[in-house]
Amino acid sequence: MSQLAKFRLIGLLIAAVTFFIDQWVKVFVVDELGLDQIGENYPLLPFFDFTRANNYGVSLGMFEATSVEMRWILVGVTAAIALVVLVWMMREKLFGDIFALGLILGGAAGNIRDRALYGYVIDYADFHIGDFRPFLIFNIADAAITIGVVIILARALFMREKPEDEQDAVAE
Repeated sequence: MSQLAKFRLIGLLIAAVTFFIDQWVKVFVVDELGLDQIGENYPLLPFFDFTRANNYGVSLGMFEATSVEMRWILVGVTAAIALVVLVWMMREKLFGDIFALGLILGGAAGNIRDRALYGYVIDYADFHIGDFRPFLIFNIADAAITIGVVIILARALFMREKPEDEQDAVAE
């Protein structure tokens, strides 16, 4: 197996692990901690709680699905985006980008599954400093997507490839 095939296989594994961890934590929060009603709270640390929220929209609650039709449109649109990410990942050659795309794909799959099953995405991670909440309540899938996008952007902005003539000069 080529190195590139291994990278892509690892990317798929990262997506699968991200998906399964996200789903496991959601089951833990709802079933084990009993947070099955919106707003129920389980304090964990002075700055972090599990607080149940249902997100009917996408990023930051935008494009809220107010009907069954909108729910399935969101499922379809997000599934199409996930498919684009999968194709991009399978065409990518650099491991850093494959890693980031695997995080994005796994997170997207977790949220797509929630929306298809329940009509909303289960959120629970509530970071706060006293009463100040710098983030909306989120989940592992959201965090994986955000981290993946930040990695892609950072690599695009700061990891520029050298022109071929500079690479040849360095090799000599």
